[in-house]
Amino acid sequence: MHEALKRVHPLAWTIIVGTIFGRMATSMSIPFLSIYLTKQMGVTASATGVIVAVSSLVGIFASFYGGYISDRIGRKKVMLISVFGWAAVFIGFASASAVWAFFILNALNGLCRALFEPTSRALLSDLTETKDKLLVFNLRYAAINIGVVAGPLLGLQLGLSNSGTPFLLSGVVYALYGAVLIIQFMKYAALFLRKQAHGETLRLSEALRTTGRDSVFMLILLGSIFSVLGYGHFSSTLTQFLALSPEVPDGATLFAYMLSLNAVVVLIVQYPLVRMASRFSPMVPLILGNACVSCSLLLFGLLTPGWSWLGAVVLFTIGEVLLFTMMDVLIDRIAQPDMKGTYFGTMGLNNLGNVLAPVLGGFLIDSFGTARPLSVFLPVAVSAALGIPFLLLAKRLLFKREHEAEAAGTVRTESPSAETLT
Repeated sequence: MHEALKRVHPLAWTIIVGTIFGRMATSMSIPFLSIYLTKQMGVTASATGVIVAVSSLVGIFASFYGGYISDRIGRKKVMLISVFGWAAVFIGFASASAVWAFFILNALNGLCRALFEPTSRALLSDLTETKDKLLVFNLRYAAINIGVVAGPLLGLQLGLSNSGTPFLLSGVVYALYGAVLIIQFMKYAALFLRKQAHGETLRLSEALRTTGRDSVFMLILLGSIFSVLGYGHFSSTLTQFLALSPEVPDGATLFAYMLSLNAVVVLIVQYPLVRMASRFSPMVPLILGNACVSCSLLLFGLLTPGWSWLGAVVLFTIGEVLLFTMMDVLIDRIAQPDMKGTYFGTMGLNNLGNVLAPVLGGFLIDSFGTARPLSVFLPVAVSAALGIPFLLLAKRLLFKREHEAEAAGTVRTESPSAETLT
């Protein structure tokens, strides 16, 4: 483990540490946007769902191009433009007062995320040896959750429901992150010159055809859309339900604790779950994770709204870990070496699930109210489970593909092992 950590590139460490502070900043503001719009501005649940969903909707259209353009013009330019754009967006949130302004700013928030996230993951892949990729991608995932542990609690202290301070602070954090990236990019400038000189990149149309013809990848993408649909209800439908439920007088506080519990459980169970998952096909944890998320959503409908929901959060979190700890490793494994940014970016199309989650959840809450939680959460649990058949088929095709490649002696890459986690 110690030797593997020493092999992690300094620029990769910058991204990992920056992820901690970036997610801390984001999680003390964005997840509570639904509560702010619903309770402070009097926006309906359906309209709030649309405003929250626009971030992911923009991300769907931008994610593929963000990953593709990072393959074409370089990771550095895309990351710097998006991170400083992100800083400006959060500062805009701090000063916004009209509903339409929040709509536009959240759309730009989705654009920046769609450019930065796949590009940073592709850069981590570029900088890391195959045997260390499982470790590096899971360090990044742990960094996300370390940030999310502190973010919601910090947001409560800063007055998340009636103040623009959390958004302003988030903008400052992303600006500082961008400044550190500039310094690191200058220090390792030779690395990016070598990357730019490495052959020609595909045209956009050719990249689209290549990913579209990859049947395993497309099935994983379709299955993950439903998985993300289930995951997306945590930060949209649950927040609106808690904000409107008379049984929960302080929904914002409860949701902050739910977010922090979610992140703490991730940090506790991530290591043993990754160790376990590494013994199986990378598709197995995705399928099990989808099932756990779906079951947890059903529990939210069966349990009395309030603190009893914390138990369902634990099951939800186990499903989240199974879904996302191996996803980056899996995409890196099936992607063509010179198209990793494109593959990571195309996987961002699974944000369609994040678009549908707040819209579906808002519609169900408006239709059934908070007095009938099962009527709200049963449909969303069923819709999340629809991803399982696609993932099962992808598992079968991936096994067939790798078996044939092994027999022909043309295996694309060695699968990262969990040995570096020990």
